[in-house]
Amino acid sequence: MICPDSVEKEMQTSAIVRAIAVALMALTLTLAGCASSSISSRSIPSGSEMSSTYVPAGSAPDSALLLPPPPAPGSAAFALDEEIHRQVAPLRGTPRWDLASSDADLSAPHAMSTFDCAIGIAVTERDTPRLYRIIHRTLTDSGRATTSAKKRYQRTRPFAFHDETSCTPQDEQALRRNGSYPSGHTAFGWASALLLAEIVPDRSNEILARGRAYGESRMICNVHWRSDVVEGFFMGAAAVARMHAEPQLVEDIAIARKEVAAARAQGLLPTRDCAAEAAALSQKISGVL
Repeated sequence: MICPDSVEKEMQTSAIVRAIAVALMALTLTLAGCASSSISSRSIPSGSEMSSTYVPAGSAPDSALLLPPPPAPGSAAFALDEEIHRQVAPLRGTPRWDLASSDADLSAPHAMSTFDCAIGIAVTERDTPRLYRIIHRTLTDSGRATTSAKKRYQRTRPFAFHDETSCTPQDEQALRRNGSYPSGHTAFGWASALLLAEIVPDRSNEILARGRAYGESRMICNVHWRSDVVEGFFMGAAAVARMHAEPQLVEDIAIARKEVAAARAQGLLPTRDCAAEAAALSQKISGVL
């Protein structure tokens, strides 16, 4: 026979357990929110920080598997990294340095407008939503493709190695804890350029040139070595190859082409200073890549 007192005690115990479970869940969500808010707006999303992607979690190209180790100090490859580091140093404080600082900012909608001048239209969430989404999701998918090698090698960035400054001093503390190899920004820029060249083929030369310059910005910014950028290009291309297997991307590309045509018909020109950008991009160092 079950006594009423026993039933009452069991019910009380169950209520306490449920209350504890709810409290723990609330605490977990609160801590997650705090962690999320501490992420720099300039950082490459690792995947958990942005739910909108094309490639399912765990299916991104594995940079630790695909890439060789970064050049070791004393090697010929590292000597080339050092030589390029010296060659780009004169650009510090110039308009090209300022553009590199702008390229470092991965916050939305800033990063989504990177290729506006190359495309010839303003990319906005309101007027070109699918095009905007492609760039936004590419940021995450390309970032995931660089994560494993960054964690494995934890390569020191050039500004830290030489005890110098970078074009984003506010980010330097975080960058010291984030591996330099390969360049996540470069992967994002090149992946975006490849997709945008497919969407706007009549502007493919301008788009691809901007994608290359975006990678070069990382060396000019003094936050990446040449070899970081070279392998960033590789991982950006690898990310795009994998993304193309997803039907949602194929659909978005088809719709984005129509958006570009409509934006051109409406005269939605870039809001960026394209003349200043072109002038900055004209400042080149030979033999960088």
